Amino acid sequence: MTSTTGEALNLEKVIPNAEDFLPLNGTDYVELYVGNAKQAAHYYKTAFGFQSVAFSGLETGNKDQVSYVLQQDKIRLVLTSPLTPDSPINEHIVKHGDGVKVVALWVDDATKSWEETTKRGAKSYMKPQRMEDDHGHIIRSGIHTYGETVHIFIERKNYDGPFMPGFRKWESDYNPAPTGLRYVDHMVGNVGWGEMNKWVEFYARVMGFAQLMSFDDKDISTEYTALMSKVMSNGNGRIKFPINEPAEGKKKSQIEEYIDFYHDSGVQHIAVATNNIIETVIDLRNRGVEFLRVPDIYYDTVLDRVGEIDEELEPLKELGILIDRDDEGYLLQIFTKPVVDRPTMFFEIIQRKGAKSFGKGNFKALFEAIEREQESRGTL
Repeated sequence: MTSTTGEALNLEKVIPNAEDFLPLNGTDYVELYVGNAKQAAHYYKTAFGFQSVAFSGLETGNKDQVSYVLQQDKIRLVLTSPLTPDSPINEHIVKHGDGVKVVALWVDDATKSWEETTKRGAKSYMKPQRMEDDHGHIIRSGIHTYGETVHIFIERKNYDGPFMPGFRKWESDYNPAPTGLRYVDHMVGNVGWGEMNKWVEFYARVMGFAQLMSFDDKDISTEYTALMSKVMSNGNGRIKFPINEPAEGKKKSQIEEYIDFYHDSGVQHIAVATNNIIETVIDLRNRGVEFLRVPDIYYDTVLDRVGEIDEELEPLKELGILIDRDDEGYLLQIFTKPVVDRPTMFFEIIQRKGAKSFGKGNFKALFEAIEREQESRGTL
């Protein structure tokens, strides 16, 4: 099997406990419902280095909504806005603000994916449907997951167009250089009080995922706030979904703040991988992307905790990049401030040097940085 970029895919099972009755090749796209798709597309091109791919709107015969498709390496974003006041997309934006509606998964058989998940209890969002144009056809289907988030299964082996039927190639004169972002490493969902295990069980039962690791309020807590998290993965490890819920603390946690402003469960952040986090973060910062910062004192002892690394410490300190190690290696990570008006969705930039984990050793420093932001917003 080959990827959408033509390279050979290794879909070997690496998570032994995953049932894996639902083969997933990777993340096909992430669709955000936004108030102004044209301006959002400009932002993701300018700030993050995404490239123009495809467009759907009035000019393509779509009278209800407009969508811009952007791509950087294997990361594909779809930015969608309504064209009518009575659109359900409008209702979504009024309630949640800009945010992720669809996490689309690339599969070989979208019909079988829908059948396997719905017979195991998933609520259908879209029955299998065939869409075709001069470039061939795709089949897509979908199920509901936490909040108003949905998974759409995309089967595109018989299609060679720019994105999917209903879209045309989008060529633009303004094409900023990419920033080194490569693929979606994981996507984190925030759910309400006591709901984490419900959705962990959903991904295990409905999609055949296995739990990679879990963190409780002893792992993820500060003097003021806490949360709990469990990480679910499919068999080949290409799709990883940490699920967070709040835990009791003296003050309001970032998960509670998210749910208060998003008014539901939803996608908290998209973690995207790079091969050179220092170059990528310098580029992103120069383009105006703002990042959370931990106190400089973090770097006084970090190497005592994580041991020897390939990188010089000073550039990491100057940029605010965090370091953590597990039994497999180490990782470098940094988190943007929210990229939307409400304190909800943000991005993580991650470079893995063998590590399979998610930065447990950084949680306390990171959460204290988030609490400083919450305090400035008056929501701690």
